[in-house]
Amino acid sequence: MPKPPVPEPSAASALFAHVGRLQGDRPWGSVLDAGTGVNSMQWVLGLETDRWTAVTGSADHGAQVRDSLEGRDRPQDRLLLGNWMDGALLKGEVFDTVLADYLLGAVEGFAPYFQQDLFRRLRPHVGGRLYVIGLDPYVLGQPATPAEAMAREIGRLRDVCLLLAGETPYREYPAEWAVTRLEADGYRVLSARRFPNRYKARWINSQLDMAARRAARIGDPALAAALEGRIGALREESLGLSRAENGLRAGADWVIAAEPV
Repeated sequence: MPKPPVPEPSAASALFAHVGRLQGDRPWGSVLDAGTGVNSMQWVLGLETDRWTAVTGSADHGAQVRDSLEGRDRPQDRLLLGNWMDGALLKGEVFDTVLADYLLGAVEGFAPYFQQDLFRRLRPHVGGRLYVIGLDPYVLGQPATPAEAMAREIGRLRDVCLLLAGETPYREYPAEWAVTRLEADGYRVLSARRFPNRYKARWINSQLDMAARRAARIGDPALAAALEGRIGALREESLGLSRAENGLRAGADWVIAAEPV
């Protein structure tokens, strides 16, 4: 299962800083990191929480998160391996603050087609505030600029390699879809804001490295070699354009705050 594209550190910080501003003076209380990752876990560790519970669907990913804790978890904190399709997961537990950080897109690899049920599944656990962080799809539609075209090409090549290697790419949804789904599932949306993306070398290399690792697993040597050649050429092209334009300006991340009605 691929991980969602990791934003540049400054971008990730901006998203979490926005969540902090939306939270204001409200206590964080008990926190559920419903789709944990190293970035979100490091952010949660910096909050004044009563306790936290973090859930991941991947054992390997969970091991990375566990390593990143470096002993900073407390007896009341938990890192769990689980799937939100499992109705028994955290049954009866309610949290003051719930974070779904890129969970909407990542669900595809663990519970395909479950996205339309995700917010309804989380609702019984939301005692106060739900924060959803996501990414507008950038592999679809007509690009308006060379940078957008390049980001789309990287995403499509990555997804082709994942599919040919027998894996499921994540599936992102636009903020408008998330707002509509939240309202239909019994939430009041308090805030929705986009943060335009500027993809630099770190993102480009991470996505094309992912593609290269999957291309190496493809059983057809000729096809694998052709894809590896295209990955190398696209890496050179995209890094050059990114240097020239100080990043590929393409698409946006988004942050939504909601409360149960």
